[in-house]
Amino acid sequence: MLSAAGLVALFPVIGPLLEEFLGRAAVFSTALTMPEGAAVTLKERYSPEIYAPDGLSPEGQTSPPGGEEESGPSSQEAPPSQSSQSPGGAGPAPEDIPEEYRGQLREVFFEGEDTPAFYQHDGGWIRNYTSLGDKELAQVLATPFQGGITPSGKPQILIYHTHTTESYEEYDSTCYDTRNTWRSTDNNNNMAAVGEALKQALEAKGFVVLHDTRQHDYPSYNGSYERSRETVQQYLKEYPTIQVLLDVHRDAILYEDDSIAKPVAEVDGRKAAQIMVVSACDDGTVGVPGWRDNLRLAAALGAEGQRQAPGLMRPVFFAYRHYNQDLSPRSLLLEFGSNGNTLEEAVYAARLFGPVLADVLRDG
Repeated sequence: MLSAAGLVALFPVIGPLLEEFLGRAAVFSTALTMPEGAAVTLKERYSPEIYAPDGLSPEGQTSPPGGEEESGPSSQEAPPSQSSQSPGGAGPAPEDIPEEYRGQLREVFFEGEDTPAFYQHDGGWIRNYTSLGDKELAQVLATPFQGGITPSGKPQILIYHTHTTESYEEYDSTCYDTRNTWRSTDNNNNMAAVGEALKQALEAKGFVVLHDTRQHDYPSYNGSYERSRETVQQYLKEYPTIQVLLDVHRDAILYEDDSIAKPVAEVDGRKAAQIMVVSACDDGTVGVPGWRDNLRLAAALGAEGQRQAPGLMRPVFFAYRHYNQDLSPRSLLLEFGSNGNTLEEAVYAARLFGPVLADVLRDG
C-alpha cells in the first residue's frame, strides 16, 4: 500500500489537494483523541482548517496569511451582543430559560495525564500537539526560563486583547441559554475586565503594567490578530522597556452533545476559572523564532502556578500556531476559563495568577 507521500508523488496534479486533505484529517484525528474530554470537537480552536470550505472563515472572508485568522478558541461564536451580556444581570436567570433553549454546563477540572500526549515539567504539565518528543522537550527545558526582570519604574509588561469582546456566563449554574453569544462590547463585562484585574495584581507586586483595552475584534472579527499586532508594535516602539506581552482571552469548549465545559479549580474555598497558557511552536514554517524562550516561560508559569495555587493551571497548550508570539521572546496567550465560567471566576483567577507571574519574572 502506498504511503501518503507516495500518493502525492505518484499523482502530482492532485498531490497538493491530497496533501491538504491529509493534513486536515490529521488535525481532526488529533481533535477526536484529545484527552481533555473524549467528545470535545475543538470547533472553536480548529474551525477554519476543518469546517470552513475553500479557505474561507466563518464570516465568508478570506483568511489572513498563515491561517491565523480567528483560529483561536472562539472563532465560531456570534458577533457581540449587549442584550445578553450587559451589566446588572440583564439576561434571564437559569430557572427562567425556556426549556427549548437550555443547554448543559459541565463543570470540569483539566489536568495532565501520564500519556505520550502530555509532558510533565517541574510539577506542571504541557499538552504537546507538536512532533517534538519528550527528549526534545527536555532538551529545550533543560535551560530554565531566565527571569531577572525586576520592577524598574518603567513599563515592562503589556496586557492586551486580540478578542476583547469575549465574555462569560452571568450565573454559576448547570445550564446555559443556547441563544447566548458570550460577547460584549462593555469593557466592564468582557476580557478587558480580566486584564484589568491581572494588571492590578502585577502592580501590587511593583511592576509598571500597560493595559490596552481597544476592541480589536469589533465591529469585525476577521483580522483581529492583524489589528492587535499593529497595536503591540506601536507600544513596543513607544515603550522600548516592554519585555513581556500577554494576550488575554478566554476559551470556548463545545462537546458533541452541545454541552459546554466550565474549567474550574477551587482555591481557598472559592471557584476560580482554570487558566491555560498557549505557547506557539515553530517547525520552520510558523515564524516564531523565539518559541523556545516562550515555552520556557510557559512551563515555568505552569509549574509555579501549581505550587502557589494547585489546580489553577491547565496544561500548557503547545502547538504549531503563531498568535503574534514572534513579537517578543516573552510573549504568550492566556486563556482565563471558558465561556462557561463567570466573570467573577475569571477575575479571581487573574488575581491569583498575578503573583505567580511576578515571581516567575523575577526569579525565572
